[in-house]
Amino acid sequence: MKVGTFYEHQLPRPWNPGDELKLFQDALDQVELADKLGVDHMWEVEHHFLEEYAHSSAPEIFLAAASQRTKNIRLGHGIVLLPPAYNHPARVAERIATLDLVSNGRVEFGTGESSAELELGGFGIKRSEKHEMWLESLGAITRMFVEEPFQGHEGKYFSMPVRNVVPKPAQKPHPPLWVACSRRETIHTAAKLGIGALSFAFISPEEARMWVDDYYKTLAEECEPIGYAINPNIAIVTGFMCDRSEERARAMGEDGLRFFSYALGHHYFFGRHEPGKTDIWRNYKTNPMTMPGMGGESQCIGTPEKIRRKMREFEEAGVDQVVFVSQAGRNKHEDICSSLELFGREVLPEFKEREEKRAREKAERLQPVIERALKRKPEPKIPRHDGPTIVVAERVS
Repeated sequence: MKVGTFYEHQLPRPWNPGDELKLFQDALDQVELADKLGVDHMWEVEHHFLEEYAHSSAPEIFLAAASQRTKNIRLGHGIVLLPPAYNHPARVAERIATLDLVSNGRVEFGTGESSAELELGGFGIKRSEKHEMWLESLGAITRMFVEEPFQGHEGKYFSMPVRNVVPKPAQKPHPPLWVACSRRETIHTAAKLGIGALSFAFISPEEARMWVDDYYKTLAEECEPIGYAINPNIAIVTGFMCDRSEERARAMGEDGLRFFSYALGHHYFFGRHEPGKTDIWRNYKTNPMTMPGMGGESQCIGTPEKIRRKMREFEEAGVDQVVFVSQAGRNKHEDICSSLELFGREVLPEFKEREEKRAREKAERLQPVIERALKRKPEPKIPRHDGPTIVVAERVS
């Protein structure tokens, strides 16, 4: 089983001069440390206007910086928002390919829609149409990665003439595709489209087993890939903090995770938000409710032995990657680093030792499934056009 880290760039109020600078510089240090320890992936969100909860509005820039501080760790967009009002599909394809080149082929291309009203309303996106926007954009972007030139697109949510979208990514045919999942229904969507499921639902190992079974059953029976390669993987996100003392580990991490849960609920479910004024941290301290499934017992918070046991449960459930959330609330940079170091010394080697064999056996087992699925891939709908020649200037008489 692989291991990843996860970043929202949370910054609770009150804000002081230099806080955002320290936040981003600390995160880069943490990613560099994770790379040196042998952590497999790091994931970076894209969110807009979600004060305190997520200050990661330009993940491609942070990931590019991380690519130059690291050597091996996979750089995951977790996720790029694909409705065209957020990001034009051609710009997404260009940025992903460029990041793949500057990182020497280490990009994981996670995608999604968002459901926060502050984001949707800020960009004028209709909630009822965001899923179809995502689907249309993703199909076009995968074509942009491989078609030379891109043969154009005429759709409901965006249109584009024939253009050669450059550069092309280092990974062929394109970086692994993922989609953000918070419900079992999205797990089915991921499997049907042949893309990885990046779960943000904070599920238990028992629930994970059901999600895994659903995903791989659907992949085998119903997959019609949206991309030109299949990424058969399930990753789950869980809270993380590690110390030799159980009590200290909980003190280091649980309050931050509770704030993570509260701020998520505020922006997505129950909050009343006045931009630039609402103090989410103060409201949390007054009434520290949490979302279901965010309790400490289901997280990887505790001693190395406790975390080892919890990870074995996820591994036995068939999860392909566990993604750790530790940059949350007011969790301290020093505690995050010491947790990673202890985990890297005492827990991670066991799972890395088994991973090569597991991955090889899985690839052999899924090879016929993937071959059958790729044969079911629908032909792209290419619009008619008169020809590729474009007049760029007229002779001046």
